Amino acid sequence: MLQIRIHGRGGQGVVTAAEMLALAGFMEGHHAQAFPSFGSERTGAPVVAFARLATTDIRLREPVLEPDVVLIQDRTLLESVDVFAGLRPDGYVLINSGATPDELGLGELVTRLPVGHIMTIPATKFAMEKIGRPLPGAGMLAGMAAMTGTMKLESVIAAYNEKFNGRVAEANAEVARLAFDAVMAAKGEKNA
Repeated sequence: MLQIRIHGRGGQGVVTAAEMLALAGFMEGHHAQAFPSFGSERTGAPVVAFARLATTDIRLREPVLEPDVVLIQDRTLLESVDVFAGLRPDGYVLINSGATPDELGLGELVTRLPVGHIMTIPATKFAMEKIGRPLPGAGMLAGMAAMTGTMKLESVIAAYNEKFNGRVAEANAEVARLAFDAVMAAKGEKNA
């Protein structure tokens, strides 16, 4: 089972990202689950959402305490929330930022995780360019797909096309492609 925890702030589409992740996984034949956890439901407040993908029924219903993947949609949470709590020793971390992990002061985490398991991507920048709003979810999910190989870019795009239509769906697809390609380039691979 792959367990994912998404950290962000209210208004960034954290809950939607978890739903899209589960939908993309379901489209690939996985059993999927997504649910949020709110401390306070106001814009800008820290928000956490969880997703699980598995090849068999998912019977767990509790929050993800030992994630395989941590997605951080707002880098300011690095200073105020223990976003890496319970991260598995071979886990993955993707941070929405134009700075490198070392520039973010995460050198210790970089040395602790396997090579290529912690990356950054400017998902909000991509979203502002294509959507016109700071909604990094599609970029973060596509980046995770590229980073972990757990799902296809096409599945992420199809999930957003299922929920949205027209220009919104197209813009999210563009954000997803930019993010996927950026992570693949950072890994030294090309989008196949």
